[in-house]
Amino acid sequence: MGLFSGLLGNAGEVDVAEVEQELASIMADGEKPEQVFKLIRDMIVFTNRRLILIDKQGLTGSKKEYMSIPYRSIVRFAAETKGHFDLESDLKIWLSGSEQAISKTFSKDGNIMSVQKALATYVCR
Repeated sequence: MGLFSGLLGNAGEVDVAEVEQELASIMADGEKPEQVFKLIRDMIVFTNRRLILIDKQGLTGSKKEYMSIPYRSIVRFAAETKGHFDLESDLKIWLSGSEQAISKTFSKDGNIMSVQKALATYVCR
């Protein structure tokens, strides 16, 4: 994924080998990343056991929030593509026991459908 594409908010699939070392510190024994999408600085990681949303915060991105979501906790999800007047796409994930959806916004459709397909693959097993 190019820098220009990242700045525009496109979610691009990243080769797992590129981020494997960065993810090693948060992986459980026997867990491995299988698919990774990067959105500017944030990442959406699909492992063989869970979904991890990584939110890099601050100017340097040194502060990070790791949200770990077991696939069995995801009750529904939606991908909303952009329209003529709405220039952003949205990904929403609802978890059991929560009324509010987790929402990620994409400036362009980019790979939002690829992320939605990955969710379907891991959640609907």
